[in-house]
Amino acid sequence: MNLALKNKGVLVLASSGGIGRGVATEFAREGARVMLFSRSKEKLEQTAKEIGEETGNTPLFTAGDITNSADLENAVRETVTQCGGIWALFNNTGGPPAGPFEQIDDAAWQSAFDLTMLGYVRAIRAALPHMKAFGGGRIVNNTSVSTKQAIDSLLLSNTFRAGLVGLGKTLARELGPEQILVNTVGPGRIDTERVQQLDALWAKQKGISYQDQRKQAEGAIPLQRYGTSSDFGRTVVFLCSEANAYLSGQNILIDGAMVEAY
Repeated sequence: MNLALKNKGVLVLASSGGIGRGVATEFAREGARVMLFSRSKEKLEQTAKEIGEETGNTPLFTAGDITNSADLENAVRETVTQCGGIWALFNNTGGPPAGPFEQIDDAAWQSAFDLTMLGYVRAIRAALPHMKAFGGGRIVNNTSVSTKQAIDSLLLSNTFRAGLVGLGKTLARELGPEQILVNTVGPGRIDTERVQQLDALWAKQKGISYQDQRKQAEGAIPLQRYGTSSDFGRTVVFLCSEANAYLSGQNILIDGAMVEAY
């Protein structure tokens, strides 16, 4: 299957590690012109070098904070200038802190909104004029399996990730006439640092070892393993490719059939 991504400009947020890095790597493997974005210039530089060594296609990068509108506007501008346009945007960010309702104050709610919702909105707003001028494009918003099944101790994430499903469905309908496809993806147990931190938290809450927590979690997945960032990245790359010409407005879980809800 020809994904038709060669030399197309792609911006991947939060891409110095974890899921974002996996997505950027798979884009690079397909010959796209990839722009990495994250807070640490040093980590971005190292990640770009390693992706280049692995794929033969070294990404570009620009540092910034997803909660800063000027940084996001600059990232889109750099993608357009250095990559010849922006065909695809992968919105991605780390999750907000864990905790129960009674321990979360107004500042934490506002911070989580800025991180997990408003940053995506601002990135899309900056990218849209360029996609429209190009005659189309692809937007994929990363969320969580919590959009279908709430995750204990992750109130802030459960709340705002669900809101992103509404954003994606609405934008898919609004932007369809512009040939811009918008989808939402939710990772299950993808083996990243974030998931490892959550496993450590849940192991402590249960009074069991990290290894036992991991075994329990793997046992709840029909595929009997955690996913890799490449497993996740290949799905995102397809959604952002020209091979995907009609799939839009969907909320897709990449979870190895872990979530039982429809």
